[in-house]
Amino acid sequence: MRRILLLAEYDGTHFAGLQRQREGLRTVQGELEKVLPAIGALPKAVAAGRTDAGVHALAMPFHVDLQGRIPVERIPEALNRLLPEDLKVHGAREVARDFHARKDALWRAYRYRVLLRPHPSPLLRHRALWLRHPLDLKAVEEALPLLLGRHNFLGFAKEEVREGVRELLEARLFVVEGEGGLEVHFYFRGTSFLRGQVRGMVGTLLEVGLGKRPPESLKAILETQDRRLAGPSAPPQGLYFVEAAYPEERLMPR
Repeated sequence: MRRILLLAEYDGTHFAGLQRQREGLRTVQGELEKVLPAIGALPKAVAAGRTDAGVHALAMPFHVDLQGRIPVERIPEALNRLLPEDLKVHGAREVARDFHARKDALWRAYRYRVLLRPHPSPLLRHRALWLRHPLDLKAVEEALPLLLGRHNFLGFAKEEVREGVRELLEARLFVVEGEGGLEVHFYFRGTSFLRGQVRGMVGTLLEVGLGKRPPESLKAILETQDRRLAGPSAPPQGLYFVEAAYPEERLMPR
């Protein structure tokens, strides 16, 4: 039995989220687990995190257990023949037998895309949030550092029952010329995230950029953990799980 780390890319538009749910709901985990036995793997895939319906991923780590003899370099091709067009595996490597995609992660990173132009883009409607009005990027950049460090982020989360303290390692803003015009990208890297935390932070930062609240208003949200003080959650289509990092020794088979 070998433990394999898979990196999956998916378009979340037509998924009900990553995590397996009740029968009849199409999920990333469910689609992946359906095809694993065909390559000699157990029908269980454990992800580094979770994404909600409509959220995308560039390199979501999963670990699976493989009984078959297929060479590791052939695993992505073998799985991709069976997987749907909106879910593909683009990396595979053998890791420590007790490696865990979620528990061993040092950090995880997300990106949120905002398209800024006068008119919506039909091509990007499932890929980015469209905003008609310009953003005060200086005000947003003033607010971003307030999120850094170890805080209770329940004030930004959604339907969260876990303890809310998390550590945010990086919070940045990029302006790029995208395929549809000017885009603002938010980048967040943290040890872990609460459900809906990133979308809650983005929705609040957008209110800062639109002049609806001052940058320092984020302090009260962190201090009180009152979700009513934060902005609305940004829509799912602009959010991407980017990557996760692991200790090098955990990525080596024993």
